[in-house]
Amino acid sequence: MSERALPTHHEYGVLDGWRGISIALVLLGHLFPLSPKAWQMNEAVAASGMALFFTLSGFLITTFLLRDQNIAVFLIRRFFRIVPLAWVFSAITLAIVGTDLAHWAAHFLFYANNPPFFLLDPTAHLWSLCVEVQFYLGIALIVGLLGKRGLMLIPVLCLVVTILRVVDGVHVSIVTWYRVDEILAGGILALGLHSGRRPPSFLVTWPITLMLAALLLASAHPLGGSISYLRPYLAATLVGTTLFNPNTVLGRALLCAPLAYLAKLSYALYVIHGGLTSTWLASGDTLVKYLKRPLMLAVTFGLAHLSTTQLEARCIALGKTLSDRVRVRQRKGIA
Repeated sequence: MSERALPTHHEYGVLDGWRGISIALVLLGHLFPLSPKAWQMNEAVAASGMALFFTLSGFLITTFLLRDQNIAVFLIRRFFRIVPLAWVFSAITLAIVGTDLAHWAAHFLFYANNPPFFLLDPTAHLWSLCVEVQFYLGIALIVGLLGKRGLMLIPVLCLVVTILRVVDGVHVSIVTWYRVDEILAGGILALGLHSGRRPPSFLVTWPITLMLAALLLASAHPLGGSISYLRPYLAATLVGTTLFNPNTVLGRALLCAPLAYLAKLSYALYVIHGGLTSTWLASGDTLVKYLKRPLMLAVTFGLAHLSTTQLEARCIALGKTLSDRVRVRQRKGIA
């Protein structure tokens, strides 16, 4: 079967919609009471958002590498997209908290999420960035050694990680080797879309989409039990329903401006909101704390907008410039 063209701008708009939903779920789960504590809905909603975010990351990274196996270009662009804000946030936070060199090294080298664990209360949410960066390095090594065909290892690696979770009884974790299957599942989705194979038509209808959303939420719940092992695949399949059939009510809804704006700020919102939960803005008893939430959201969005438009935009542009120079030099070297 012939390969399908890589995703169109319309499909990327759908992905932006999902990114907006993912950060909205994370913010809701982390900042607002969604149910009585015993129901643990906050944990389920936040974990669902993270599963969607990881799926999108795996999909986009795999799509990029299917198109271009230049590892130097890939790593430069990823570095300037992710690292600057993470380092600025970590430097400010660690300086205020006051900690030792081991914690600085673990945060700046992105291994703080793995045993013996170096994350602190204001940086606890950075575990996901550690998983992301470790995935970037791992997939870069695989493609660097094996080329494009190395991407065919993604389904195998995803299954291995899930089997490891089953064997060790790990339903949810911040440790890379227990969580990276959520990113790898997004890679499987990219491989499937690129292959040209289409799922049966009934799998991309709105009733199936609603069912998948409900199952994803159940798989992200702390009491979800064995269904949690399917969380990576449920998230990837849910996103896939709109990629394979974007011309639906949901597909069009995902293109709305508010979700696009949330998607644009999503990375900064994620990094900044976690730090603010350890400040005065999140202090006080239950009533006082939640009365401050509108102010906390305003500060979070304000700082995220500044970060996105000033720091991140400039760093991304610099990364593109440097990667383009590397590509030109490589071509001259070949010539």
